[in-house]
Amino acid sequence: MKYKFIALLLISFHCFAQNNSFPTDKVNEIVQRIQLPTIPSYQIVVTKLGAKGDSISNAKPAFDKAMALCKKNNGGTIIVPKGVYTLNGPIHFVSNVNLHLEDGAKIRFGSNAKDYPLVLTSWEGTILYNYSPLIYAYNVENIAITGNGIIDGEAKNTWIKWKPLEKNDQQLSREMNHKNTPVKERIFGQGHYLRPQLIQFFNSKNILVENVKIEDSPFWCIHLLKSKSITIRGVKYNAQNNNNDGVDPEYSSDILIENVLFDNADDNVAIKAGRDDEGRSNSNTPSENIVIRNCEFKGLHAIVIGSEMSAGVRNVYVENSKYRGYLKRGIYIKTNSDRGAYVKDLYFNNLAFGKVEDCLYITANYHGEGSGLFPTKISDVSFSNISCLEATNTGIVIEGYPDKKVANIKLDNINIQSAKNGMTITNTENVTTNEVVIGTKATIPTAIK
Repeated sequence: MKYKFIALLLISFHCFAQNNSFPTDKVNEIVQRIQLPTIPSYQIVVTKLGAKGDSISNAKPAFDKAMALCKKNNGGTIIVPKGVYTLNGPIHFVSNVNLHLEDGAKIRFGSNAKDYPLVLTSWEGTILYNYSPLIYAYNVENIAITGNGIIDGEAKNTWIKWKPLEKNDQQLSREMNHKNTPVKERIFGQGHYLRPQLIQFFNSKNILVENVKIEDSPFWCIHLLKSKSITIRGVKYNAQNNNNDGVDPEYSSDILIENVLFDNADDNVAIKAGRDDEGRSNSNTPSENIVIRNCEFKGLHAIVIGSEMSAGVRNVYVENSKYRGYLKRGIYIKTNSDRGAYVKDLYFNNLAFGKVEDCLYITANYHGEGSGLFPTKISDVSFSNISCLEATNTGIVIEGYPDKKVANIKLDNINIQSAKNGMTITNTENVTTNEVVIGTKATIPTAIK
């Protein structure tokens, strides 16, 4: 049932009187540390190399020539003029290159798996060899994708048909993870059904994705893997396929995501850090120092941490953002007793959500398939100045482990106008509240003031 007045919350939890200030100084440090790519002055227009924006001709040879010319000239800008360019195969970046899509330009990718060579990549938290992401950058620096054009994965009638076929390969990848199978033996590709990401930056730095629109991805849209110094801004989405997460940082750091218009069939931002055994073996590369601000959310969940986070997630700052459409959950932190590591030092401030099932949800009981011997420590999470119109299920959920409780959670100025259930809190310690209102705020009765 709804909480009818705030007194119920004040009785159950210790209150803190002072407003928890959002750590703007730390945000500024991260943003100032992020380096934008430095691109040389050389430019090449793909139509001068034979690309035809007729939506039919295969433009991949021209794009490959353009990338080779940039490499020869130590970098440059590849200009894609107005038109629809079909590429039967991936774009592989070299260092110091900006792929610039002019107004009215669209890159659409062919869906013959044979056109996508096997590359070292990751799939749901396990490093392996699979079909190349449609745009792939490995071990490079100073790279950008800019302009007002469209990147179209063309997946809805092709790659997405693999979704019902992926279960065996998904389980195989996880078994390889748990058994520490050598990466060189983790070969997928032909005869397997793991869909590739649309855009992946792997072991790279000084990255910019700005203003482009992303549509119809085969799998995750932008995957930031073991990379750092990254800016994602002004990007727009219309990605409605299964697993079309917007941005997935994984083992990555120093990231700014701002002014993004999300419209995704899955999570808008999903912060990850590897799965289970493999993730724990990479404990020196947590996902950290991530700033998300001035975004508009629409999709499954706005901000997610986990469930693959076995190298740890810390120092995440989300502020000044709002919903623009349906969300199942606003903030969703999820892990289980297979993951290990930690989730800590998270700050959420000045966020507005509409009608959701649950507004704020922290759980240590998300499903897993391992030994159950590695509970995650969730601690030091601050929620401040958050509003929600309605929670059709529960306003706030916090679930820890009996022997490793969720600790040090601050709820300050939370206003959920309506909720079927107000708050569920189990296996926690030091949950503090100030001005948490679920339902209609009323005067506190004199007897318990």
